[in-house]
Amino acid sequence: MAKSIEFDKIDRILIRGTNWIGDVVMTFPAIAAVRETLPHARITVLVKPWVADLVTMHPAVDEVMIYERPGRHEGIGGLWRLARELRLRRFDAAILLQNAIEAAIIARLAGIPVRAGYSTDARGLLLTHPVRRTEDIKTVHQSLYYLEMLKALGFRSSDRTARIVPAEQDREAVQRRLSEYGISGRRPIIGLAPGAAYGPAKRWFPERFAAVADRLAGRYDCPVLLFGGSGDRGSTEAVQSAAANTFIDISGRTNLREAIALIARCDLFITNDSGLMHVAGALGVPTVAIFGSTNPETTFPMGERTVIVRRAVDCSPCLKKECPTDFRCMELVSVDEVFESSIRLLSEAGYP
Repeated sequence: MAKSIEFDKIDRILIRGTNWIGDVVMTFPAIAAVRETLPHARITVLVKPWVADLVTMHPAVDEVMIYERPGRHEGIGGLWRLARELRLRRFDAAILLQNAIEAAIIARLAGIPVRAGYSTDARGLLLTHPVRRTEDIKTVHQSLYYLEMLKALGFRSSDRTARIVPAEQDREAVQRRLSEYGISGRRPIIGLAPGAAYGPAKRWFPERFAAVADRLAGRYDCPVLLFGGSGDRGSTEAVQSAAANTFIDISGRTNLREAIALIARCDLFITNDSGLMHVAGALGVPTVAIFGSTNPETTFPMGERTVIVRRAVDCSPCLKKECPTDFRCMELVSVDEVFESSIRLLSEAGYP
């Protein structure tokens, strides 16, 4: 049983966030629980620069600090520099959502009196409020993994949803960009995310993405946007090469803030298990999520209008980056079932 935190002594709290887009979205219910329990506290979240824009969109967050590693916080000297910066802010408590020992070392060097988190990575002695990670907790959805840690510390939570709210200036900028693309009117906008940074075992076939998008474009006379980072350009280019229609490829051409605001304007998002899948779910965008090597029980997108497309095979989830056999988990996912799931979601959104 973990020791509860004395919340009446907490005015300034630091949360060490996770490092990747999808993981960050799955911590949002936990961040909301901190706000619910400590409504008047100042909440600062420490994260790597590539997810900072995403964290700023959570309504419970007051401030985002950047952990510049690589960069000015690199190495032993950089670690001390970061600890000094944190010490100057006189945090009362640190909630370490990241599991690594490094997060506990930084909080200890910063002199933060309350340091709480799972006692993973041999960091238990550095924490004032360690929480034991059981085998059962590893099998629940990742959002519950963080919430259960907070529950053990005495935090309360009444809302397990993840929410992202783009700023007004981002919505205005996106409207201008859509006008530049020639997208106007009330027709549906389809978003596709055919990449996945983890590895090819999570990627459905580009030609099948193209076939679904072509059928949707033909049915609705609608634009299709291809999403992803610069590392996903190979996937988006393969989709376009296999397609009969011309799509708008914005992979690697937007920053994360712009991409999120553009996803928010989509009427349907079709995606592999990826960070952008979690973004679409948290935005409330109707989402078709294709799973193969990974486990939807632990990482499904937390949107109310989400359809999981997956074929159960004996070797999945294997959680491997590359398929060592015949890729049957993706081979069995057909164009028809992804298209039909898309039509159902669009129909529910008012597109016959």
